Amino acid sequence: MSSRRRAKPSPPRTVLIPPREHCWVESDAYDRSAFAALVADAPSLAAVVDAGGRLVPHFDALLEDVFCLLFKLEPRWRDADQVARASALNRTLLEAFRDHPLLEHLRERTQLDETEAGLGTLLIGEQVLALLREERLLPRGDLLDLFELERQEEEVRGRAADLESLDRLAKEGDAKKAAEAREEVEHAAEVAAARLRQKAQNMAQRLAEMPVRARAALPAAASGVARQLAEASQESRSWGTGLGGGGRTSPGRQIELGRRLATNPKLRKLAAVVGRMRQQALALRKRSFERLSEEVFDVRLGRDLERLLPPELLALGHPMLRRDFARRLVEGRLLSYSLRGVDERGRGPMIVCLDGSGSMAGDKEIWSKAVALTLLEIARRQRRLFRFICFSSADTPLFTLDLNPRERHEVQEDRALDVAEYFPGGGTDFETPLTAALGCLGAARYRRGDIVLITDGECRVSPEWAAHFLAEKKRFQFSLFSVLIDVGASSLDTLRELSDRVTSVSRLTDDAAADVFVRL
Repeated sequence: MSSRRRAKPSPPRTVLIPPREHCWVESDAYDRSAFAALVADAPSLAAVVDAGGRLVPHFDALLEDVFCLLFKLEPRWRDADQVARASALNRTLLEAFRDHPLLEHLRERTQLDETEAGLGTLLIGEQVLALLREERLLPRGDLLDLFELERQEEEVRGRAADLESLDRLAKEGDAKKAAEAREEVEHAAEVAAARLRQKAQNMAQRLAEMPVRARAALPAAASGVARQLAEASQESRSWGTGLGGGGRTSPGRQIELGRRLATNPKLRKLAAVVGRMRQQALALRKRSFERLSEEVFDVRLGRDLERLLPPELLALGHPMLRRDFARRLVEGRLLSYSLRGVDERGRGPMIVCLDGSGSMAGDKEIWSKAVALTLLEIARRQRRLFRFICFSSADTPLFTLDLNPRERHEVQEDRALDVAEYFPGGGTDFETPLTAALGCLGAARYRRGDIVLITDGECRVSPEWAAHFLAEKKRFQFSLFSVLIDVGASSLDTLRELSDRVTSVSRLTDDAAADVFVRL
């Protein structure tokens, strides 16, 4: 029996593995899926996530936490040892937001509403992104240190994975070689973990020394967002329904629309005017045409109870189908007849030529674009193509958009917003836009199109061009309606020569263009 005792192997040293979780607010599968769907569907939100990720690690997790704070009924906070240390800046910003009374005020609008919560997240994210770019939260060196902290966490995780691999190798193969290799890897892991602890402590100290103003960046951003949401929410919904997209608008598209409305006061004002003008115009047309003969020409999905198909009426009276009937009524998916008047068969395009000269700036621009977008809704209901042409000086290119080119004449909301935001300024030239309108009417499938010219001034045209225009007008059988805003002492000779009807408007009220709405 040997007198020497075999040395006991030293117990394996454990390495504390950094957590992989980056979000401070607990979320379930639905929350994560809803946020991911919004990022995929809203290009602006995806752009903010991408841009923020270049400046600071886990910026996407910060926005997901903001979304959960706004959306969830009862948000819950994770402990510090459950989240990666590279997300320390997120925690500093979120804690100030979580403890601020403004959050509850904001949650009254966004709670359990994916679209509102997504829009709030986007607006807050844009402001935080601006603060990061301006280095008002942390200097560039500290932001780079956060990326270094993330790299060191990955290094420690990699060393821990190497140790696990060596343990499996020791059980399956040469235990002596595995033990020697483990000693070396353990030492490297301990060194990496020590560097990580030191880096994390330094970062925690710098975050603790952040100025109070920088810590309150998220609540400060949210204060402006609360006001923007309140102003844009109603206009966003009325804009989407008012333009008659013909179906449900996805949350991502609603967020894009809400963002543009929230950040553009002119758009919000225009949306409000369009909503009022559209209601008046449709009510006026209904009173004017209610006695015209109509015919059934299509079956469509909707919630019009007066025109339901007989099978739908049977479902309403059947006890087992009544609940399904109620569901489809709420969703607007009941089969109903679609009627049209005798004057709506096969009509050509409606083309609005809008004066974008400098004198149209201000209330004139808002009112004239509201008229154009109201005419867009009338064209959609008549199943007519609608082209918008904004013109100014002869040397300024035309801004031309087809706003409902699809088969069912559904309105493309993003293009309608482009119409609302575009304004060239400059002078006034009638020949170029009206020539472009002639080209559209000449290529149309149907005759009996309409051109609406909205301007606040007079413009001379050559006699040769005027003669050509009148000849084409007779050949294509279209009408030209002119709306002159605040004409004053200007001469109307040119438009009277070219137009079927000229309407002068001195007060920019919702019913000032009633004559045009009824005659088209």
